[in-house]
Amino acid sequence: MKKHNFSAGPAILPREVIEGAAKAVLELDNTGLSLIEISHRSSEFKAIMEEACLLSIKLLGLEKKGYKAIFLQGGASLQFLMTAYNLLENKAGYINSGTWSTKAIKEAKIIGEVIELASSKDQNFNYIPKGFEIPNDIDYLHLTTNNTIFGTQYKSLPDTEVPLVADMSSDIFSRSFDYSKLDMFYAGAQKNMGPSGVTLVIIKESSLNKVNRVIPSMLNYEVQAKAESMFNTPPVFPVYTVLLNLRWISNNGGLEGVEAQNDKKAALIYNEIDRNPLFEGFAHLDDRSNMNATFNLTDDKQAGVFDSLWNQANISGLKGHRSVGGYRASIYNALPIESVQVLVDCMKEFEKKA
Repeated sequence: MKKHNFSAGPAILPREVIEGAAKAVLELDNTGLSLIEISHRSSEFKAIMEEACLLSIKLLGLEKKGYKAIFLQGGASLQFLMTAYNLLENKAGYINSGTWSTKAIKEAKIIGEVIELASSKDQNFNYIPKGFEIPNDIDYLHLTTNNTIFGTQYKSLPDTEVPLVADMSSDIFSRSFDYSKLDMFYAGAQKNMGPSGVTLVIIKESSLNKVNRVIPSMLNYEVQAKAESMFNTPPVFPVYTVLLNLRWISNNGGLEGVEAQNDKKAALIYNEIDRNPLFEGFAHLDDRSNMNATFNLTDDKQAGVFDSLWNQANISGLKGHRSVGGYRASIYNALPIESVQVLVDCMKEFEKKA
């Protein structure tokens, strides 16, 4: 029996995507070969990569706006370094809203001067920093749009004259958004796109070749873009699975369609957190994430009772990160609202038993 998967990542994927990927592993489109044994230089895989790049741009509303999609490896963690390698000439500004932005800052400092313009560390990252000044003399401003560990999310992007860069690993393709405000953004696949092992970078072509330093070929966005994501052997299976997932999003109303469903799921879980006296939300109300709902018990001594209820209900991946404790319900695109209702029912049953 399929579990209700609230894992923060690697995360749930649509059933049809998993079945399509499994079928391709046995044989890809009547080629007589498995997806994972065809050449990445074959016409079949070149068509897969081309469609995945084009569909990424199309779904994000960036067609004919001068953006390039690149599929790379190394996760968002490598992008923390690559961003600075390719864009940081003099100094860059970073907003620190959690664990991943902290790591991004650390890596960027290897390359050049980094200014931490704002931070929510003072309250264990339970809010999004606001009201800070953005210098006009920085090379770019970097932020993390959704913070999986702490359950906070940017509802809008800051207005700025400087190039804007974002780590969108945990909320890309989850909502309609003016992505053209971003000069460059990146996302590990394992939340809303596909399995782990591939990373999507979207960058304005005008942002390529912006610094004077010599950049190693593997870390150079311009080199990777010119090679059409095939400078080295790409991760064939994850890219194909991402393509299937992008098709699924397209067939389900695009970003507007998935956003509507995500709004319903988030409202369902947050309404119960706020209604039920045995729970309290972690993140500030205005900054709550539609992807990761973080919450705690008002009495930790009752944890055993609640844990027993959701385990019996076939729920998986609900435990919160050690930085926050409590619980984290990750409600990515592919999680059906029925699974959220199962969790809410457990919360109500817990209230009855208390």
